[in-house]
Amino acid sequence: MGDRVSVRTTKSALIEQGHWLTVRDCKRVLVVVHTVTFAQRLREVFELLETDLRVQLVFTVAPHAFGGGTTEYLRSLGIITVPWEEALRAEFDLALAAGSRGVHELRAPVVRISHGAGQIKLLTDVGTLSPGERRVPGMLSRQHLLHEGRLVPAAIVYAHDRDLEELALSCPEALPVAHVLGDPCVDRIVAGRPAREEYRRALGIEDGQRLVAVTSTWGPASTFGRLDSLLPQLLGGLPGDGYRVAMLLHPNVFAGHGVRQVHGWLSACRERGIAVVPPEADWQSVLIAADWIIGDHGSLTAYGTLTGAAVLLTAGPRREVSDRSPAALLSAAAPVLSPARPLAEQLEYAARLHRPGGYDHVAASLSSVPGQFHRRMRSVLYRLLGLGEPAHPSPVAPPPPPPALARWQRAAGAGSTR
Repeated sequence: MGDRVSVRTTKSALIEQGHWLTVRDCKRVLVVVHTVTFAQRLREVFELLETDLRVQLVFTVAPHAFGGGTTEYLRSLGIITVPWEEALRAEFDLALAAGSRGVHELRAPVVRISHGAGQIKLLTDVGTLSPGERRVPGMLSRQHLLHEGRLVPAAIVYAHDRDLEELALSCPEALPVAHVLGDPCVDRIVAGRPAREEYRRALGIEDGQRLVAVTSTWGPASTFGRLDSLLPQLLGGLPGDGYRVAMLLHPNVFAGHGVRQVHGWLSACRERGIAVVPPEADWQSVLIAADWIIGDHGSLTAYGTLTGAAVLLTAGPRREVSDRSPAALLSAAAPVLSPARPLAEQLEYAARLHRPGGYDHVAASLSSVPGQFHRRMRSVLYRLLGLGEPAHPSPVAPPPPPPALARWQRAAGAGSTR
């Protein structure tokens, strides 16, 4: 993403819309941020509005179990938040949210945005299901879209046409407000692929070295949840200086356990030269630069199919994954890592097995309209705001060059407790 700084907000002036403001009579858009992950996806959306003098953005952090670090992440972007309780009392012309918790209380039309690759994880709170009701991913479920029988979002954003097919079965009331707009991460990764060598140089990958990206979602069935079996291979299974390793962990891992604790558990990685990418970092350039991706059923592994890297999967929870999701398709196509064989041997086998285009069917399942998210998303936002769109295109910017892996390696032991 770019280096643009978001519109700054102050509590009293923006909530009261009083005489303190210099630019007045703006449409007011509330950006509801629950977690760092949600913030990163919402950034793709609110950046489409923030340069328009007719629009004032207001940010709030909603309560969430994995909300640790969210305010700090927003502050790093130049964003000041208003308290959640005050945001609930105020009226807005539109609200943007990537989560469902509490949004039914907002006094604004809500645009609900997906925050991952496709609809992968099935609803976990099965106690809320009616007898005979199927488990579906949260963004397709009545539990996440309705409140006391009322449809909450004014617009729901999906990446693929199959999502509407599923929605017609799980929550048909939501179909009139559902839109297939694509996936911003798909578009940015594709835009960044020509800069792969630039990313590798920025990371410090030298000639003859190869990069292994280890990706993990959160939860006990994730790569990180089973790290005790993978860690010995990472620490002792890659001989010499020919391999560099970067770990990309879901921000919920850091928010749930605390930054210092996660880095403590991974202290041996730092000693062996393994970089731990911080949760606020732009991860897309690391995926593009990788020669191999070792991952689980999470979004980053699925996005890795866009890059040309060979993919190896860790053992995953089949019962928790939608059988129509990109993760399910990938699990039927990619080799699975074994703890009983040397890691370097398995990497070389996966490289020999991998063929260009071998994951094209998985990549195609990530978006029905590749390259079009920002254009389509902006059109929906401006229609809901009752404004004409700006007279210029909304280009897709490639990911920026990343810091050197050595920087993330040194910082791994310095995180503060959250």
